[in-house]
Amino acid sequence: MEFFCYHRDRPGSLTLRQELLEQHLSYMDRYAAEMIARGPTMLDGIPTGSVHVLVLPDPAAARAFAFDEPGYQAGAYRDVLLRRWRNTLGRTMWDFPGGRTGGNRYLVLGLGAGEPVDLAVPADREQLIAYGPLLADDGEQWLGTAALVRAADAAAARGVLSVERYADVEVHNWQFGGRQPRH
Repeated sequence: MEFFCYHRDRPGSLTLRQELLEQHLSYMDRYAAEMIARGPTMLDGIPTGSVHVLVLPDPAAARAFAFDEPGYQAGAYRDVLLRRWRNTLGRTMWDFPGGRTGGNRYLVLGLGAGEPVDLAVPADREQLIAYGPLLADDGEQWLGTAALVRAADAAAARGVLSVERYADVEVHNWQFGGRQPRH
């Protein structure tokens, strides 16, 4: 099962996050083979959160992954968004044709309201790093869409979703994270 996990930083937790960086990376190294995408969200060069998209056996394993993370245990995060997810691109971020660097990258979260939308991969898939629906634990009920995208700016990134069909759409600066995978 694929899961989307977004730990949002607690205000004022930058020093704590920096102190825990090696513990965080070591913890994530244990999941290297399961990772689809990972990396921090940023604001003016300062981390604001941590995104991990990965394959785990079940929702209980996903909750353990999210809540056993060293930064979460130490109180660095304000909250955690944890949802089932479907990898509609069928690849990892390391397979993204645009590579690890170059251009602006964003996390786009569309929080659902009503009927499912944006289930099909957008036409400009070459700019998509990861894309898929956010789902309830049952893997069926649609709750929104999460995308990692390379775009000219935040407005262009937001345009990957049918914005008017969501209760809310968030756009965050994002960058590739972690160490190189050992695939």
